[in-house]
Amino acid sequence: MRVVHRRPATVRCLTALTLGMLALTGCSTDDGPAAATASGTSAAPAPSPDRTAPSTTPTGTAPSGTAPSGTKSSGTGARWAGTKQFVQIDDARTADGRTYLSVRPAQKKPHPQFEAWVIVPGEGPYTEVSMTGDAQVLLSVPLGDAKHPSSYAQADFVGRLTARPSSDRALLGYDLSFDGEGRVTRVQSLYTP
Repeated sequence: MRVVHRRPATVRCLTALTLGMLALTGCSTDDGPAAATASGTSAAPAPSPDRTAPSTTPTGTAPSGTAPSGTKSSGTGARWAGTKQFVQIDDARTADGRTYLSVRPAQKKPHPQFEAWVIVPGEGPYTEVSMTGDAQVLLSVPLGDAKHPSSYAQADFVGRLTARPSSDRALLGYDLSFDGEGRVTRVQSLYTP
């Protein structure tokens, strides 16, 4: 004799509701192009009140720092504290044992024909943010050596980025993760053909 257990309709409804809420809040661990395609859209950062750069978190105070020549430091890094941002990196430097990145928010879209990304450049000034000493750097083509992200030292990342012409840098995009103080804890370049 075979016994069949049926779930009540309320359990099925609650399961569907929970899955729907997870999909809407973007609870995903996959950062690849398939994830963006599955969700359909990507939340773009909203402009900050002072119009210096987009931000997805409330305004905060910024750590002091000197911006490299040609950039403007507006303290946006602290506003990104505890978040993940998609950015372009115009320049990178190392000073006093710490790595600094000149960043500007951008957007990414899945490539229509390949498993890759298309970078939509942002507008406005670049903001300098610092990296933690143990920040993870994952690079893929064209900045890295392979299609899939591989780990690199911060100094190697700075050397590879600054060796490229600035016109090439505008075509590259990065996912940055920030700690609670607005410092970068993880850099991952996106694969672009």
